Amino acid sequence: MPVPEQTTEVAAEATPETFSSPFFNRELSWIEFNRRVFDEACDRVNPLLERIKFLAIWASNLDEFFMIRVSGIKQQISAEVQKQSPDGLTPNEQLASIRRALLPLIEQERHLFLTVLLPELREHGITLYDYAELNERQCAWLAAYFKRQIFPVLTPLAFDSSRPFPFISNLSLNLAAVIQDPEKGELFARVKVPEVLPRLVALPSELSDAQGKDTLGRQADFVWIEQIIAAHLNAIFPGVEVIESYPFRVTRNADMEIEEDEADDLLATIEQGVRQRRFGEVVRLTIDCSMPERVAQLLQINLKISAHDSYTVQGPLGLTDLMALTRLDRPDLKAPPHVPVLPTVLRGGIDLFEVIRNGDILLHHPYHSFAPVIDFINRAAEDPQVLAIKQTLYRVGSNSPIVRALMHARELGKQVTAVVELKARFDEENNITWARALERAGVHVVYGLVGVKVHAKLSLVVRQEQEGIRCYAHLGTGNYNAGTARAYTDVGLFTCRPEITADVVDLFNTLTAYGRCDEYRKLLIAPVTMRRRLRDLIRREAERHQLAGDGHLIFKMNSLVDRSLIKELYRASQTGVRIDLIVRGMCALRPGVPGMSESIQVRSIIGHFLEHHRIYYFHHGGNSEVYLGSADLMERNLDRRVEELFPLEDPTLARFMRDNILDGYINDNVRARVLRPDGSYERLRPGNAAPCDSQDPARMIPEG
Repeated sequence: MPVPEQTTEVAAEATPETFSSPFFNRELSWIEFNRRVFDEACDRVNPLLERIKFLAIWASNLDEFFMIRVSGIKQQISAEVQKQSPDGLTPNEQLASIRRALLPLIEQERHLFLTVLLPELREHGITLYDYAELNERQCAWLAAYFKRQIFPVLTPLAFDSSRPFPFISNLSLNLAAVIQDPEKGELFARVKVPEVLPRLVALPSELSDAQGKDTLGRQADFVWIEQIIAAHLNAIFPGVEVIESYPFRVTRNADMEIEEDEADDLLATIEQGVRQRRFGEVVRLTIDCSMPERVAQLLQINLKISAHDSYTVQGPLGLTDLMALTRLDRPDLKAPPHVPVLPTVLRGGIDLFEVIRNGDILLHHPYHSFAPVIDFINRAAEDPQVLAIKQTLYRVGSNSPIVRALMHARELGKQVTAVVELKARFDEENNITWARALERAGVHVVYGLVGVKVHAKLSLVVRQEQEGIRCYAHLGTGNYNAGTARAYTDVGLFTCRPEITADVVDLFNTLTAYGRCDEYRKLLIAPVTMRRRLRDLIRREAERHQLAGDGHLIFKMNSLVDRSLIKELYRASQTGVRIDLIVRGMCALRPGVPGMSESIQVRSIIGHFLEHHRIYYFHHGGNSEVYLGSADLMERNLDRRVEELFPLEDPTLARFMRDNILDGYINDNVRARVLRPDGSYERLRPGNAAPCDSQDPARMIPEG
């Protein structure tokens, strides 16, 4: 792969004195993003189980934040690295700022869960009992359940002068048991809550309390498994008295560093890294508010953390497990289901390759079905004229129809190549499994490139036709994952345009061999051309605006933190270019500052679907250009990943992207939050205006 382009820093105009930095802190911006997720859990407009889903997502996001971002800052501190963040904070100052931002938010989360959501669940026939609330019949049933289902799985681990402090694995839920031994006095033991058993144990319907059933008589009663274990600890420690027990949960550094130059077998190295992930250093200890100081200090000392790494909460720990409630059969408490549709041109017994030859096809997921993407590979497998199939795989899920389609193609004699990115964070195990299965099927499997992740979303079919070899491509903004395609907003393009498919061929040759391509015809490829081309396109818009006064940029992405391109946007704003940014997550750009960014507006859309596609629109005096693809504006995407942005060259599709999709986001007054210069977000509501919902399927599906 060619050497990545160097980041070119450009000077921004002087920042107004009211702000200490032209950039928001990346970590604090992420916390603001997760606050917006939490706000969805608070919003009574959302159905009840939708709110529970958002609360579980908030908790899961926070786990990953500590495992990756906080752990990275702590590693800087351990290495005595004092490099300041773009907003001027040292690593220690960032940790302190993170804690200050999170403490009140965690308190709000607990208030919402305990005093709002739990009572509302109970009103609708879903009860999450505390053990102390249970009646005698329920306790008797749980005692039998404990003896039959839980007790055999438990392995208590003691801690004393002859036995070291037990290892506490990442994200595990545990009980700290304090034991009174008649001979040895007070002792400590750890009991791990088994991850192989349901966290929420369902009580039989015949034991349900009659109060709280819904109008159809439905009732779902649950008890937290850790409370069941705590109530029966004396059975685990016969002959001694368990006088206290307190739940606690540990979060560890889960970011793997792979020395690829020294790894003879990357597959084996990744496997080892996944196994080692649970042994990373502790970055957070979450404890129950009832835990006394002496027990908390014992945990802190033995986990080698400070009190500042400890978070005390009231109520159940690890609320990610609430996601199980969203699987209940309660459509009355969920968002109305969305049924994806097929584009008109793909309905009926069509010849998919002929349809693509007649014109580009745009799929907009989840409004459009993902089935045509799977069908693309399956039809290629069955077609005797198809010679080869090439595919990138980043996050494909645990039950992948795409991978099965590739193996089917190989079984039918096609030449199949799969570029599997083993370093896809938290999906390494799935990808290792699929890589081995593909290899066994005879697929040529390539494990990405040294030093960069392959994040581009590409599929190529090479077909022998009467006129000669023709290539067909699918290029996307999202993973080849049929599951997430039902929940994430993404776009995919079927095309056989020669210049685009030639670029795809060149890129695959670079990924699979020693090919080197420094320039591409149509695609913007990171880490080779993307940064430079985006910079040039922004500058072109600024130059055009100075001549004609009609400059307009619209960028939609997950994250915006690359300082070099943020400064380019500041410079464009200072010429008067209108800049609309739709940034779901982290945004380091400070909008609306006079003299620096006053023509820039930043919106974040949080809704039922996860906003995931990346779209870059350049007005260019009405001769607009639209690029779609896999890359956010982050240094890692532009400099340390293989990414693609592809143009929408069909004028009808480009107009639809601008007038329907992007316009919908810019005018959204249902799901949008607007970023203010001080870093806060203001939620928009329709008020007396007509509602504009950017996730309305009627708006988001192109004709044809």
